[in-house]
Amino acid sequence: MITLNWLYVLAGLMFAAFAVLSALDRRNAKRFGNAAFWGLMALSLLGGSYIGDLANGLLVLGLAGLAGFGAIGRGDPDTTSGAEREAYSKRLGNRLFLPALIIPATALIGTLAYTYTPLGQYGLIEPRRETYVLLGLGVLVAVLVIFLWLRPPALAPLQEGRRMIDSIGWAAVLPQMLAALGVVFAAAGVGTVIGDATRAIIPDGSIFLTVLVYALGMVLFTMIMGNAFAAFPVMAAAIGVPLLINSYGGSPAVIGAIGMLAGFCGTLMTPMAANFNLVPAALLEMKDENGVIKAQVWTAIPLLAANIALIYFLGFIWTY
Repeated sequence: MITLNWLYVLAGLMFAAFAVLSALDRRNAKRFGNAAFWGLMALSLLGGSYIGDLANGLLVLGLAGLAGFGAIGRGDPDTTSGAEREAYSKRLGNRLFLPALIIPATALIGTLAYTYTPLGQYGLIEPRRETYVLLGLGVLVAVLVIFLWLRPPALAPLQEGRRMIDSIGWAAVLPQMLAALGVVFAAAGVGTVIGDATRAIIPDGSIFLTVLVYALGMVLFTMIMGNAFAAFPVMAAAIGVPLLINSYGGSPAVIGAIGMLAGFCGTLMTPMAANFNLVPAALLEMKDENGVIKAQVWTAIPLLAANIALIYFLGFIWTY
């Protein structure tokens, strides 16, 4: 049976290759810092289940130290030249995007086939992990197609991957860390503390004020943790479930779904959501690394106001 651990191994081997190629890149003054950073990432994916909690914690501190002290920097590996890329572009046009489309197509078609045909009866893939496994398979198929079609140098996919991951830098691992932070906050009882403070400040029966604090809390914690999925357990435990649902009888579907949308307004306004806001700026080589955030603020604020109104009216007023 193919399990999720196979994907960890695949990703770990990729990061291990990045580490080796970084160490061999003599043109990068920070090659050993890059090698250490991506090597630790490889270790976490390949051996995280075996090295124990303490070692994993030290590994995370190592990643934070390397990034915090500026030990990593962008490499510029040799793959194809600018002239070669331009020639490919002129000759193939939009067909160059076909390998990228193979990945989601494999995941979608494969999941539907595995779910709705007898193929799923063979138990080839770990239950509820089919889409993840097929997404990884799509990546391998896309790489194979690239080699058969374009015949790039053998290390070109890894070198291009290293170039891109170096451009993103430490922000590439931020989503995983922030998601873990959300679990830690929830386990530490932060939600209970916020809930007690909310009850002490807001008068009993003030539904709109409670909705307002809930939505603003989702935004604030999302801005801190960079991910609404990480903020949701905290605010749901603090306000969403005990006050809005249990005490005031609000609609769980509305409070949960639109509460998440309120959190995503915070995603639009924070550098902590690096995969949405800093990574595009880095890949596009924008002069202002916060340019994406500045452009999104004027969408996020009215969207937040709309979400607050929707939670209040759909969750409470129109349900009576």
